Amino acid sequence: MKKLSCIPKIEELEQFLAFSSQYDAAFEYNDFFLPQILDDPTATERIIQAYQNTGRDFSQDTLHGAFLDICVNSQDPMIFKASDFRVRQCMDIARKMGLRAVIFHTNYIANFPLRSYQRSWVDRNEEYWNQLLRDYPSLTVYIENMFDDSPHLLAELALRMEAHPRFGVCFDIAHAGLSGSPMEDWYEKMQPFARHLHINDSDGLEDLHMAVGTGTVCWQQFSKWCQDLNRPLSVLIEVRSLQELMASVRFLQKGHIFPFS
Repeated sequence: MKKLSCIPKIEELEQFLAFSSQYDAAFEYNDFFLPQILDDPTATERIIQAYQNTGRDFSQDTLHGAFLDICVNSQDPMIFKASDFRVRQCMDIARKMGLRAVIFHTNYIANFPLRSYQRSWVDRNEEYWNQLLRDYPSLTVYIENMFDDSPHLLAELALRMEAHPRFGVCFDIAHAGLSGSPMEDWYEKMQPFARHLHINDSDGLEDLHMAVGTGTVCWQQFSKWCQDLNRPLSVLIEVRSLQELMASVRFLQKGHIFPFS
């Protein structure tokens, strides 16, 4: 498993291939969570072919799955059916490309302190992801904290899935910093389960995907936590441009911050 990942852009593919070669970085494809792409088989195939024509090794790459309005725990059969359809579209693309993992979001209703809802969210997600992993035996699934107000539900789901070798948490540092819960709680609760990380910075108010080191995240605390885990972690620098990607790398290298520690 490669330590570092970046998000390639089709229109700048040569530059991202050069970055991947220089830093031994995997790709995490963000092309396929958009409904307009998933609803256009020709566009989907064109994007897949553009990446496949590079001849790169895809076995270390990941894909960010659909997350807009996805609710696999829905008790409404029609909403569940639509959510399951989108999830499986992404899994099929990842399987076709020979990728190692797909990332999906928790997508639960934050600040909904109804125990029956929270129990149902954990129960239904456990059932759903177990079945999906049986249906796609070549792929790993990582569940990412989105705008969760605390780490507790994700930690409970991860604990139930702990024995499954192809399930883990994608811990998004900036999302956690915007949750309203102390980062110390997130680090403690995610410690046993995090396998893949998304890192970028924010102003503490919005999820802006700023370059690492330009916002409010304490990166020294982050780096110490990663090193204390003492297990393999993959890290996506989740920013919006090649310039922000390079600025993030320079900051991480200069500060000897994970994965450059």
